Amino acid sequence: MTGDFKSLNYGVVTWKMDGMGTISLEKPKINTIKSRKQFEIKLKNGLTYFGSFDTSGLKRKVNILMTNGKHLVSIEEIVEVYPIRRNFWLRTSGNFNLGLNYSKGSDIATINFSGNLMYRKRKSSFNLSWNNNTTYQADTLNATKSDGSFDWQRLIKKNWSIITQVGIYQNSQLGAKLRLNLIFAGIYDIVYNRWNRLYTGAGFTGQRETPYDTTGITNDMTGIVFVAWKVYKYTNPKIWVDAGVSFIPYFTTANRNRTDINVSPKISIVGNDLKLGFKFYYTYDTNPLVDINSRSDWGINLEITYSFH
Repeated sequence: MTGDFKSLNYGVVTWKMDGMGTISLEKPKINTIKSRKQFEIKLKNGLTYFGSFDTSGLKRKVNILMTNGKHLVSIEEIVEVYPIRRNFWLRTSGNFNLGLNYSKGSDIATINFSGNLMYRKRKSSFNLSWNNNTTYQADTLNATKSDGSFDWQRLIKKNWSIITQVGIYQNSQLGAKLRLNLIFAGIYDIVYNRWNRLYTGAGFTGQRETPYDTTGITNDMTGIVFVAWKVYKYTNPKIWVDAGVSFIPYFTTANRNRTDINVSPKISIVGNDLKLGFKFYYTYDTNPLVDINSRSDWGINLEITYSFH
């Protein structure tokens, strides 16, 4: 089968064919790959190559052609393949999510809009993410939880990466009117194969927080420890799961730490581009700046997701 090679990620090879459109196929069904295009190729052991593909004559093995020679690898060892493109739009991928829940009995509606855009370069990427969860009751804004971030990630060596992130956060339930974060952390891939990625990270955060009351702005230094798990199941039904847990201990404010949990499973409804699922979040703050009855906030929303590239 011939066509325009798009990507290989989470065990699925995607390419575009004349007449048949975009096709996805599980990696175990691929015997060999041949392409003159330049790719960024990441292996299971964390090594990254830049080159093209050529057949090897050996079952389920392929040659990576580079300027200084070639390297024979098993197709099973390849976990990521992305074309090296000059066009800005073709280097960009992302998804958009829209969720809505409503109860007539309580006259409460919840609207969620979230998404992310990723721009890839050699060994690095830029990622813009946003999430807005707003609750309305009887035509009145009752509560809101919003956050957004822009980060830069860089592959250092094998399974190690670094990340720098600027973030903004608001949660009326926990009394946070505006929180600005600057994060620097390291990331390590524990497992990365054709169906899942499990990674962990740790670092430091500088933050500036404005509460809803008049207690004043606070500046803090915190740590951050996180674990994330991404799962992809290609056989029908196609399933995606994104889950993450973060723990944020405060160094400059006594007896305070925060915990964030996010889980987002999805199932495909049209190809790989349109998905149906739900998003669950849970946030706990041991000592919010505002004296409020609740120290935790959680929510769950049904949502539709559209992905591109």
